[in-house]
Amino acid sequence: ALGIAGLLPGAQARAQTPVDVELVLAVDMSQSMDAGEHALQRSGYLAALQHPDVLDAIRNGVHGRVALTYVEWGGPFSQEVRVPWTLIEDEATARGFIEKLAATPLRTISATSISGALAFAATLFEGNGYQGMRRVIDVSGDGPNSSGHPVAPTRDAVLEEGLIINGLPIMLREPDHTPWSIPDLDIYYADCVIGGPGSFVLPVDDPAQLVDAIRQKLVLEIAGAPPR
Repeated sequence: ALGIAGLLPGAQARAQTPVDVELVLAVDMSQSMDAGEHALQRSGYLAALQHPDVLDAIRNGVHGRVALTYVEWGGPFSQEVRVPWTLIEDEATARGFIEKLAATPLRTISATSISGALAFAATLFEGNGYQGMRRVIDVSGDGPNSSGHPVAPTRDAVLEEGLIINGLPIMLREPDHTPWSIPDLDIYYADCVIGGPGSFVLPVDDPAQLVDAIRQKLVLEIAGAPPR
C-alpha cells in the first residue's frame, strides 16, 4: 500500500490539504421562490465571492484558504452539486469558482426538504480532498421542511458528525400569501435547523438586504465568528 501511495504523490497531498473551513453552500431552489428571487440569490453569491471583505477573510485565516462547494436543493431526492469542491485562496481561484457557478443555468425544484439538503450535504465532506479546521453546512431557504424526513432529528444526526449548520432564512413574502412559508421563519431555523459551535441564523426580510446578507454570512463563516 505504501508503494502504491508513493506512486500517487499528488493524490496523497490533496487528501491532506489543510484549509480554514470546508463549506457547503446549500441553496434553496424550490418553487416557493419565483425566478426573480432565484436570480437575486444567485447574484448574491456571485457578488459575495469576489467582494474584498470575503477575500480578506480568506487571506486572514490561519491557512489563508478555504474549500467551497455549491449545492442546490428542493425535494427529498433532488439535491445537485452545481460547483464541486474548489480551493479558494486568492482572486484568481475565487474567479474560477464564480465562472463555474455563473455558467450553470438556474432551475426550480419542487418541494422543500431541508432534512434532505442537510443529509445530502453531510455526505460531501468525506474524501473531498481537504482537511478543515471547521466543517460547515450553510443552508438557505424561504420555508419550513415540508417533505422528506423530519428536520430536527436529521439536524441532530448531522451535528453528531461534528459538523456546524448555519442558516439564511429568506422571508421576502407575507406568510399569508404563500402556503409554503410560516411566520417567524428565523425562529424556526434557530430551533430546528442550525446547530454546532458558533452556529447562527442571519435572516433576510427585504430583497435589498439579500446580497449584503450573503456577503456578511460568508465573512462570518470563513472567519469562524458568529454575528453579534
